[in-house]
Amino acid sequence: VEKDEGKAIHFLEEAAIGGDPIARNRLGRIEWNIGNTERALKHFIIGAKLGDDDLIKVLMEAFRNGLVSKDDLAAALRAHQAAVDATKSPQREAAEEYYRNRNVGVHT
Repeated sequence: VEKDEGKAIHFLEEAAIGGDPIARNRLGRIEWNIGNTERALKHFIIGAKLGDDDLIKVLMEAFRNGLVSKDDLAAALRAHQAAVDATKSPQREAAEEYYRNRNVGVHT
């Protein structure tokens, strides 16, 4: 199967515009790898604000390396926490508990 990177990037951009944090993560990594650091960091910040845990780690490292300001990091952390909190509900917590415990004591 032939890869069409231009088409892949187009669809990642569409997904990113639609609010997909994984698309932001991938676009940021693509931009990073071709040397567009500033554009990559913008994707990382937006993705982190959408709740991507991995991008919080990336931004923390970028902050330690002087690539992200303290204010940008703080804003991303606050928005990330709000996004994570918005996905919490008693039903989700019960489902997570069920799936964590359903294989307890099962030997494969």
